[in-house]
Amino acid sequence: MSTLRVLIRGVLLGGTLAGVAMAQDQAAPLAPVLLEETIVTAQRREENLQQVPIAATALDAAALEARAVARLADLQTATPSLSITNAGQTQSVNIRGIGLASNSPNATAGVATYVDGLFQPPIVQSNGFYDLASIEVLRGPQGTLVGTSSTGGAIFVNSRNPELGATGGHIQVGLGNYDQTEAEGAINLAAGDSLALRLAGIHRSRDSYFEDVGPFDNDAGKLQESGARVGVLWQPGAFRALAKVEWHDRRTGGYDYRPVAGTTYAAFREGDIRTLSFDTDTSHREKAMQASLELRQEFDSGLVLRWLGGYQHKRIFSFDDIDGSQAPPEAAGQIIWDYYARERQDSHELNLISPAEGRFDWILGAYYQRNVIDVLILTREAGFPIDIYPANRRTTTGFFAQGNYQLSEAWELQAGARYSTYETAGAGGVFIGSGIPGFPPGGIPVADLSGRYSENKVTGKVALNWQVDDRNLAYLFVARGYKPGGFNSVTSSFQPETVLNYELGLKSTLAGGRVRTQLAAFYNDYSDFQFDVLEPLTGQGGIFNVADGTIQGIEAQVEARFGGFGFDATLAYVDSELDGLTFVNERLLPPGTLGSQCPPGVPSSPPFCFDYAPFTVTSTGGSNLYSPEWTLNLGAEYAFRLGDDAELTPRINYAHVGSRFTYIAYSPVSDRIDSYGVVSALLTLRKGAWQVTAYGTNLSDEEYVSGQASASRNEFYGAPREFGLRVSFEF
Repeated sequence: MSTLRVLIRGVLLGGTLAGVAMAQDQAAPLAPVLLEETIVTAQRREENLQQVPIAATALDAAALEARAVARLADLQTATPSLSITNAGQTQSVNIRGIGLASNSPNATAGVATYVDGLFQPPIVQSNGFYDLASIEVLRGPQGTLVGTSSTGGAIFVNSRNPELGATGGHIQVGLGNYDQTEAEGAINLAAGDSLALRLAGIHRSRDSYFEDVGPFDNDAGKLQESGARVGVLWQPGAFRALAKVEWHDRRTGGYDYRPVAGTTYAAFREGDIRTLSFDTDTSHREKAMQASLELRQEFDSGLVLRWLGGYQHKRIFSFDDIDGSQAPPEAAGQIIWDYYARERQDSHELNLISPAEGRFDWILGAYYQRNVIDVLILTREAGFPIDIYPANRRTTTGFFAQGNYQLSEAWELQAGARYSTYETAGAGGVFIGSGIPGFPPGGIPVADLSGRYSENKVTGKVALNWQVDDRNLAYLFVARGYKPGGFNSVTSSFQPETVLNYELGLKSTLAGGRVRTQLAAFYNDYSDFQFDVLEPLTGQGGIFNVADGTIQGIEAQVEARFGGFGFDATLAYVDSELDGLTFVNERLLPPGTLGSQCPPGVPSSPPFCFDYAPFTVTSTGGSNLYSPEWTLNLGAEYAFRLGDDAELTPRINYAHVGSRFTYIAYSPVSDRIDSYGVVSALLTLRKGAWQVTAYGTNLSDEEYVSGQASASRNEFYGAPREFGLRVSFEF
């Protein structure tokens, strides 16, 4: 059944159900209402989204539920120009084609993701959302207030804070196909007028979408996740202290992937996309802890002094069948990957924020972040051991200022700058033959992964904002962003990525407050794109600056509310181009322990050396990786009143993500993810404190690729059709 047909049927079904309910209760549609004001805090102040001169999408808890956004990857179905590609250990988050294209521990993100103000390492980002206040997606480089790692943009995930003077909460339970069960809830407790406590938790589980026909009958892709959050707010007047601690534990039974078509192990795929064929036991577990403390003092003058500090500890434990198949020994056989990664981070930010009144307002800030990354990879290729031990230490600092000066009643000049420093050092190596007779006990070292790198950069923004009237804002700016460079080994380093963005935008509120729109056109000059490329000197993959490029496009958003009817849509077109280059095409390499480049005249003798010349290719360039040309999201709903305190709301969503390349060889067979479209729908009945929601996602049961793990030459698939029922109660 085509996606369009499912979409039409969903609309008709939702309308029919709502019409029947309205006829039975003889209720009229809701009286006309206006759109509620959307408040964002990404710029350290509470501001009306329509008055902030940047391209942004903000979704509160109700909007997230309506658009079926349950975790970070779902945001691409509700935000223009955003693609989130499953890459195994990391999520490749890209905005306007800029972000993360590597899962190397030496790489940094290009889209900065924050949870309660704390920058998130790129690992362990698949946790389910719960008890959220809002999510804000800022598009384009945010080099002033966010700093490094924001060449593509930034995502702010904000959980609900404790509320003073309020006692109450909610609880929700749900059941669905694939034996899905879920339970979440929160309770807010107030003690007097200045102290409040909020407790929230979640548990979700479901069976795997896949059947493993291998000898171990794995449940790769199943889900068992639990999380809890504790928040404490103390606010005795103009001083506020907000502390939060949260934990998350997620198990999936292993990565649920199959070999990419056109690569080494594709011939050993079995069945359809829901059939796995592993010849080893698999498992996967992610654990995370995060703690934050925000201290805020507002002085009589309106000046605000703010400090935010935090600590995170994230770990991955994974045991995987890297070849994703039951390939026989003569095809290099079984490749097993015992993977462990740990990242610890502490960070501090200090802000001095002026009052917003008057002709001139400003923000000053200082930032410090330290990351400690340890990775242990024990691989066995056809029984031959290869051990990899990279470790990395990073320190990031930033000093920034941004000011807004009112030139006249209608015109405002905005300027900001940030000075960033970045230092990284690490140790480790690659060892072969550990435990094999005739080899040293720890194996033979074949690559030294130690190194050191430091840099400093100035980024910033200059903007001219025109408040046409109280309903229309136009802006024009130039902004510079960057993400840091680093090292691969003692002999190899890479430079930072930089982007210079020119952008023109218009935000309007129309029809007496019933319609809001955003339009933006942008042009990016993109330099020193970082990507994983095999280095023949060591035989190991590393990050290199492979190309320059340009990115240009347009984005549009609209949101409308007319009485009971609501509608929202986003559309983005992104045209990107990367230069060509010469490199070793790893997806053409035979399997096995290949080793470093053999000296001239010496034949290949893996794992001691290998001749990479026959696999060296030159590309003519192409679009930026993980960058769909078109993204489209549509949603519509109608709320029918069923008496004084009951309401029935059918809603339907459609999301289209265009095709995108994942590798710089630009093969249409092995290096591209095809476009896809998915439909979701909800039917929600609210009565008093109760809410019952019937939901369905991917209603057309679209079979699509959701990501590729380049190192293992495997691909992931999107979830099949899911449906279920949720019941919630507020108290």
